[in-house]
Amino acid sequence: HHAKLWFAGTNKNWEMADFEMHEIGEALDDIKKYCTDRPEIKSIGVIDPSLKSINEAIRQKDIQAFKKGFIELTANCNNCHKSNQHGFNAITIPTASPVVNQDFKPAK
Repeated sequence: HHAKLWFAGTNKNWEMADFEMHEIGEALDDIKKYCTDRPEIKSIGVIDPSLKSINEAIRQKDIQAFKKGFIELTANCNNCHKSNQHGFNAITIPTASPVVNQDFKPAK
């Protein structure tokens, strides 16, 4: 969902970006619910400010704020991974679409 969010937002497909944010939120809710026994769950809140800023950028249809929030989200995810001995799971800003059968441009 991280990559799809990037391509939706950078294509100003705010409806799809909002959808992907909800998908990320659902995944995080599942982690919080089903992974309570894992110590790294205590750090997951580090990404909340980034998620909030991305949601606000989507609401305002602000491409620059979206990109800034997304870059912060990516950095926060990586910092959390590193601090929880999961640095091998490095997230990057996507350079190519994660799927070949989806158009990220807004519907006409």
